[in-house]
Amino acid sequence: MGTSLVTGASRGIGLELCTRLHRRGDTVIAACRSASAALRALGCRVVEGVDVTDADSVQRLAATLEGERIDLLVNNAGVLVRDTLDDLDVEGIRRQFEVNALGPLRVTRALLPNLGSGSKVVIITSRMGSIGDGPSGAFYGYRMSKAAVNMAGASLARDLASRGITVLLLHPGMVATDMTGAQGIPVGESAQNILARIAALGPEASGGFYHANGELLPW
Repeated sequence: MGTSLVTGASRGIGLELCTRLHRRGDTVIAACRSASAALRALGCRVVEGVDVTDADSVQRLAATLEGERIDLLVNNAGVLVRDTLDDLDVEGIRRQFEVNALGPLRVTRALLPNLGSGSKVVIITSRMGSIGDGPSGAFYGYRMSKAAVNMAGASLARDLASRGITVLLLHPGMVATDMTGAQGIPVGESAQNILARIAALGPEASGGFYHANGELLPW
């Protein structure tokens, strides 16, 4: 097994991915702002103080990992602010762009020296960022930021192809986490599906937008 780094690792999908990667024998680097008791109990390597919206924070992470190869980078850190047209939260929209869209790009660029041929970069996105899937309204910041990170991932795939690095955009499904108000499929099922897709998809799928169940999603 190789070395995997997961952002937003303290809870939800991130925590479950760390759990399963650690269980299968990967060297796991769990990056988070503040570690939960559950994350500490895993016994994997925890790097706290990582805020994907803060360039200095991300550079400190990169400095900590200088010279270490990363085989799998999972950009999982995300935020959802519920809004409607009648109750528009512009600051919340900006925050979601910083975390959901710029965060994965910022982290991937900083850790580029750690990635090499055969490495995979995964961005946990959402089908709520799909225009072709027919948005149902509201959630402006979340939808817009996820559409933006889809574009970032597609561009990264082209830029990193010559280095042999695969980039995958994965929708985890509607997952029962704090973010969704505990509505959706169990987090363990989602994490299992995500890891299955990561294993199954190679360079030929780089830049693709997939549901964790294997469905190719429209942009």
